[in-house]
Amino acid sequence: MSTRIPTSGTIQTVAIALVAMVAVVTAMKLAQGLLAPVTLGLVLAIVAAPGMRLLARLGVPRAVSASISLICVGAFTVLLIAGLGPIAMDLIGQVPRIEDEIRYWVIDASRAIRGLESVQFELEQSLAEDGQAVEEAMPSLLDALWVAPNFAAQLLTLAGTFFFFTLTQNEIYAAFKHHAVSLRQADRAVSHYFITVTTINAGLGLAVFAVMTAIGVPNPILWGAAAFFLNFVLYLGPVLLLVSLGVVGFTEFTGLYAVLPALAYLTLNMTEAQFVTPTLVGQRLQLNPLVVFLAILFGLWLWGPIGGIVSLPVLVWVTAFMANTPEQRPDTDKTLAPTQA
Repeated sequence: MSTRIPTSGTIQTVAIALVAMVAVVTAMKLAQGLLAPVTLGLVLAIVAAPGMRLLARLGVPRAVSASISLICVGAFTVLLIAGLGPIAMDLIGQVPRIEDEIRYWVIDASRAIRGLESVQFELEQSLAEDGQAVEEAMPSLLDALWVAPNFAAQLLTLAGTFFFFTLTQNEIYAAFKHHAVSLRQADRAVSHYFITVTTINAGLGLAVFAVMTAIGVPNPILWGAAAFFLNFVLYLGPVLLLVSLGVVGFTEFTGLYAVLPALAYLTLNMTEAQFVTPTLVGQRLQLNPLVVFLAILFGLWLWGPIGGIVSLPVLVWVTAFMANTPEQRPDTDKTLAPTQA
């Protein structure tokens, strides 16, 4: 049997493709301030597409429906920030207490191994380093003045992308005649996926709130809201919440009762992941777990929190678009047959 040796042309093509991919990723990383809000605006517009179609069937002009959609998204964002403000401040207020508890655990463990004087010296040194780190981490007034215009510019970019895409979506898709059906099918897949997952996450948040209230965990509404939002970041979000509930359980309770908060959340999350989500989302939108995990990691590395939010909808959109391309649809030959005849 002869082994096929790659030709120089194949090697050159692969090398050019790798260089182009590195160049594109580098450009996306450098253009984060522009591309991240634009991508988020497109994702939000695709998710809001069912509402736009409903308004169009009611006879509402597209400019008016685009304005209504933008106002609704803005109002929902404002209400979300206003509602999460106290919860976030409460979570920030609990961080020092959790750090103190962890530090005491470390001291107890170290005391059993080493002498008390060395432990005390290391604790003082650690406190001094923590204080210096906090002072360095606190933003100055100039930093705040620099961040504020950038945030306003990104918010304006997001709003403009959302509005003009919803306003001209039909014209944009009409320009791609051979892929218009595939584009709309991909949009419907993302809308279906996002709306369904949001409903599932809301149910999970309510269940976590009820269980934490029954167990007696402080601030159960905080953990319900955290379960709702962190479940959008698959794998990483639930693991982070599981560890946090484990720390809270050991700081608030004693004995076997200390593992109950983490165990209860793990049971709810496993039930949601193994039974609820596959049943409601459907097998056609099930993605490879490794691909999902790598996509979320890549999005977080590329654009931070915004990248983590848009990575999964973009992956769903690309998968649905590739699955509905004209070459892969079973009715392609039937469509082309009369033309060929």
